Amino acid sequence: MAEFWKELVHNPMMVSAALAWLTAQVIKTVLVLVMERRFVPERLFGSGGMPSAHSATVCALVTSVGFSYGGSGAAFPLAFFFAFIVMYDARGVRRETGEQAKLLNELLQEWKESGRKVESRDPMDQFKELVGHTPLQVFIGALLGIAVAVAVHFGFYAG
Repeated sequence: MAEFWKELVHNPMMVSAALAWLTAQVIKTVLVLVMERRFVPERLFGSGGMPSAHSATVCALVTSVGFSYGGSGAAFPLAFFFAFIVMYDARGVRRETGEQAKLLNELLQEWKESGRKVESRDPMDQFKELVGHTPLQVFIGALLGIAVAVAVHFGFYAG
């Protein structure tokens, strides 16, 4: 078991992806702290926001796979299309879900203020609105992921 963890920590693909995710989440948290002047712990683990941790993670992975195995085998196209699907989903389906949640929250608020009772859920509950990403958040996340993978491969694992 110890050998497994040792190999995992020395796997540049794993390190690149994990470090890109962590970096994106920390950046999100710091941006909220600076812009809103409050610490929001949910930003450390939550989805949505700038930069996209989804994009950072999968772009670090695909870049790292490319550095490790090149583009001629099966690993690179698998990683590439995995990244494409994740980024498309983060920008499209998940963003639309957030927009629908925003509208539902507005409707629930209006119902609450009018005295109506919402039978199926507590009207104080809010749907999570920050679940997807804008194209810019996806793009910046992608650049971050590529930069992290480059730093890992040519910094930590060079030689």
